[in-house]
Amino acid sequence: MRNFVKWVAVGFGAGWSPVMPGTVGTLVGLPIAWWLLRVDQIGYQVLICIVLTLLAIPICGSAEKTIGGKDPGCIVADEYLTLPITVIGLQGGEVVWVLLSGFILHRIFDITKPPPIRQLQHIHGGFGIVVDDFLAALIALGLNHLIFRLL
Repeated sequence: MRNFVKWVAVGFGAGWSPVMPGTVGTLVGLPIAWWLLRVDQIGYQVLICIVLTLLAIPICGSAEKTIGGKDPGCIVADEYLTLPITVIGLQGGEVVWVLLSGFILHRIFDITKPPPIRQLQHIHGGFGIVVDDFLAALIALGLNHLIFRLL
């Protein structure tokens, strides 16, 4: 079971990428985000994203203990399980552009960690691994809505 959780945490191998493992790992979330766009009810979209985020916490926490170190770069479940948040409520847009902007914005905010994300870097365990990606996804969601409402 531990190996299965680790396999999920590393994005089925994507997190072992020698180049930009977080970005490569986030790609695993694109099919999930695409599927979420097909869910008609925004309430269900929110519920699904809450469940995915809550699942990411123990997955990442367990993998961190198995792999060792604080928030190892190969753990990418936090990235790909929070990516779908960036598209909540955006069914009316062009799917490719919605997914692309959500992906890019999520990565920008996860990498740069603007306030208040940076202030949360001291939190340990699965929650600490996931909370910055969750907030990055929420900021990306807000900007995604701005972008697609203005266009």
